[in-house]
Amino acid sequence: MSTIPRSLLTAVGIQVLCQLFKVFYYSIRSGSLDLRFFVRSGGMPSSHAAFVTALTTAVAFGSGITSDLFAVSAVFSFIVIHDAVRVRGTIEEQGRIIRRLAGSIPDIEIGLPDTIGHTIGEIAVGVAAGGILAAASMMVI
Repeated sequence: MSTIPRSLLTAVGIQVLCQLFKVFYYSIRSGSLDLRFFVRSGGMPSSHAAFVTALTTAVAFGSGITSDLFAVSAVFSFIVIHDAVRVRGTIEEQGRIIRRLAGSIPDIEIGLPDTIGHTIGEIAVGVAAGGILAAASMMVI
């Protein structure tokens, strides 16, 4: 029977921690508990950035930074982080514009989410959290 790789367990654990952090962070800001933040995209920190950074960091510890596996994970991480900032950020901005335009048209409802992408700060916190937590996890466990 095969076991789940440590790098995957580390990355998934950090992803879950970041999503839980969002629940508490945004619930405190709004003044009421909102569990929907656990499954929402966007916001502080970028759990996508934390997830892929944690995976890449764990792979670096497990396979080494000269391994092909690390190279693949690093490239994958850069693509995900780029998309979180540029592609999803652009979609979020277009959503704001569509909602503003739709607001001037009577009897039209637009069901677009408020957050989809990330700011550079949200990405930076996600990268830092993913890297630091993964390194700590890989050194301790």
